[in-house]
Amino acid sequence: MTIRNLDALLRPKSVALIGAGKRPGSVGLIMARNMLRANFKGTLRFVNPKHREIEGVACFPSIAALPEAPDLGVIVTPPQTVPGIVEELGAKGCRAAVVITAGVRGDLKTGMLKAAKPNILRIQGPNCLGLMLPALGLDASFSHEPPIAGDLAFLSQSGALITGVIDWAKSRNIGFSHVVSLGDMADVDFGDLLDYLAGDVKSRAILLYMESITNAAKFMSAARRASRSKPVIVVKSGRGTSGAKAALSHTGAMAGTDGGYDAAFKRAGVLRVPELHDLFTAAEILARQPALVGDRLAILTNGGGAGVLAADHLALLGGQPAALSEATRAELDKVLPPTWSHGDPIDIIGDADAERYAKALGVLLASKDADAILVMNCPTALASSEEIATAVTGVVKERRAKGHRTIPVLANWLGVEASRGARKLFSASGIATFDMPADAVDGFMDLVRHSRAQEQLARTPPSLPGGQTFDSATADDILKGALAQGQTVLVEKDAKDLLATYGIATVPTVLVSTPEEVFCSASSFIKDYGACVVKVSSKDISHKSDVGGVRLGLTRPEEAKQAAEDMLARIALKLPNARVEGFTVQAMINNARGLELILGMTVDDAFGPLLMFGWGGTAVEVMRDTAYALPPLDLNLATDMMRETRVWRLMQGYRDRPKVDIDAVAEALVRMSYLVARHPEIREIDINPLLADPSGAMALDARVRIADARKEPRVPMAIRPYPSEWERHLEIDTLGKVLIRPIRPEDELLYQDFFAHVTLDDQRLRFFSAAPDLSHRFLARLTQIDYAREIAFVAIAKESGALLGVVRLILDPDETEGEYAILVRSDLKGLGLGWRLMQQVIAYAEAHRIGEIQGLVLRGNRTMLDMCRKLGFSVEPDADDDKVMRVVLPLARQHRA
Repeated sequence: MTIRNLDALLRPKSVALIGAGKRPGSVGLIMARNMLRANFKGTLRFVNPKHREIEGVACFPSIAALPEAPDLGVIVTPPQTVPGIVEELGAKGCRAAVVITAGVRGDLKTGMLKAAKPNILRIQGPNCLGLMLPALGLDASFSHEPPIAGDLAFLSQSGALITGVIDWAKSRNIGFSHVVSLGDMADVDFGDLLDYLAGDVKSRAILLYMESITNAAKFMSAARRASRSKPVIVVKSGRGTSGAKAALSHTGAMAGTDGGYDAAFKRAGVLRVPELHDLFTAAEILARQPALVGDRLAILTNGGGAGVLAADHLALLGGQPAALSEATRAELDKVLPPTWSHGDPIDIIGDADAERYAKALGVLLASKDADAILVMNCPTALASSEEIATAVTGVVKERRAKGHRTIPVLANWLGVEASRGARKLFSASGIATFDMPADAVDGFMDLVRHSRAQEQLARTPPSLPGGQTFDSATADDILKGALAQGQTVLVEKDAKDLLATYGIATVPTVLVSTPEEVFCSASSFIKDYGACVVKVSSKDISHKSDVGGVRLGLTRPEEAKQAAEDMLARIALKLPNARVEGFTVQAMINNARGLELILGMTVDDAFGPLLMFGWGGTAVEVMRDTAYALPPLDLNLATDMMRETRVWRLMQGYRDRPKVDIDAVAEALVRMSYLVARHPEIREIDINPLLADPSGAMALDARVRIADARKEPRVPMAIRPYPSEWERHLEIDTLGKVLIRPIRPEDELLYQDFFAHVTLDDQRLRFFSAAPDLSHRFLARLTQIDYAREIAFVAIAKESGALLGVVRLILDPDETEGEYAILVRSDLKGLGLGWRLMQQVIAYAEAHRIGEIQGLVLRGNRTMLDMCRKLGFSVEPDADDDKVMRVVLPLARQHRA
């Protein structure tokens, strides 16, 4: 990921159009006119050896002839000229280019990127509509008209779609800070731009039209960062399942082409909407409304029918109507006629005037019964819709001015002419307004989904029962042994043994070769469990039940032997070429009150390993009740995943069925996610069924497909997992045994005690201010880190589990340098712990080829400055603050070219 030289692309002070022309209808002429019409605030130059002037502006014969190096070059020349032009721009000192030209593929694309590399010249495109920066007066595009200036950033892979959006937005007075056509994304892509725009103060929301991504890990890391600072909203084309490929597993067959994108957007805190106009609706409501803390919507209306329509749509989308308390009902009784609805929707009758609306809204805002309020109005001859809108905006403004509790207030004024003035009032007051009841409810649910996504980014997960201890070595042995034998699919016994190494409960199972051996094994299982199951074992048969390869509930050894013989005969007829290795015999877990679920994993072409949860059993592909998530998971994420399915309701218990052990299912999902993360040989997993009941969850059948990770590398994980390889067990004099390991989200619980052992003076030296606010939000930022962007190592006392110290390294987006910070308990200073932590973070930086570690240290922090000098840091006064020293440690690796 890199934002280097993106300033030259997105904040240029000088622009050169290479290929500007005079031929009517040519892109070169249209681009020149668009750039002149927009009145660029910087220096604009045209380059074309065939002309001395274009549209009255001097034209230079070559890039070398330009009087100064442009920040940005815009290229509209034939494909074969592009690599050379990029090289000339770089040599001149230009650091960014927009390549409008189509057809830059294959060797031409390689040549273009090679020409850009020595000068780190950034390329937008090729094959794109261009770039529009209204605040700078830059229209470097061939759009039919420019956008108006505003505060929405719009990034799109489709250039043609941009022109339609600009036209649509202009008619609604919607403005943009950036409009970027990404084209083929040879260099600059969604991840780079999200990284840049996350810190851009001119954009209040980022809107994406996406067809595909080029680097999933970069996108995820950048999207998570951006969505923490402002709403990121996406329309992704290609939701259909036609791309689902033939696969060994149910998981692979059902994931399709969209499951990975949906999982990625949820994990990154990005809001996905179905249609283009929804981008702008969602941006308006998310950027202007107070934060939402729940999903209860109160509907205040003068029309019962309209209110019911809104309530119906709310129920359809899974929202919750507000439940009015007795106290709220009593307050409403004081200000409403006796005929009001006395429930939600709150119908205040068709003759409601501005005063009645204002009083009812005031009561609802003062109560705690709702998390948001939708105010609706059906125009009548009895009251002015515009006067009612004025009263509603007045109530909201008054509460804001007095600092009272504020919740989102949305408006739906029905009609066109009767509501035109009201909508202008609402827009001016920062109240989102909608044309139809369903649109308003959709807007509210956008708030709900975005709020949940933001909450997910900051929640502290509970610790995994038993800790993160897995038998990875045995798992490696199983996988390597199978690959050495040429297996691509583990036999069922090995598949279950593999799951067991990561703590996933499996049914007792043995693998035998002949019907006679089936008889012997069945005798033992029948004795202990009362019945057994016999299944055929064959690498050529993926779904055994389809060929009669599974027999359940066998209560006599003779039955088991006969079942095995029947399977051989049936398979010989149906699949004569199938090789049968033997049979698996397992205990029959006869739990009629259990629930059959499925856990699975497949490899998504874009996002790598993708996990699945759903309703299991033989009808899994008919039910198609599944949810997807990217690994690794924690217990909260696993539970969220289960909540997305219909079977979640059955898991809560119904009629005579007891609630299943949901924590056990969540734990199985988390353990499977770590299995997948640590073993890149795994390509597909099906655990079907996973039998869940009140006592736990157990895998009754499992299928695992594998491949040699060296010969056939797996698509990398989109989210960097917990780096367990950086755990270190130390013995420190006077401290005893200490574990230094990467920080984990659950470490938030250790910080209160940690800060209790850090003096206020030491906190000032670390944070350059008074003691920090130890809120959940603050501590979540410290403990829930993106391992692709930063690392924090904590020192934990092995005996007490207490947090003793922490060192942190935050990388720049280019991963060329990092800024460190360290804090050790005040009562442990001088014992060597800080030195060990610094050695750990330096080793990490060297291993990840970071070019430089730097930090800022107060002049009075002599202990830290002395340690830095001993570690090899240079120590110099900071140029911007004479109270601070800048310490720098150059590492062996130089900045990446």
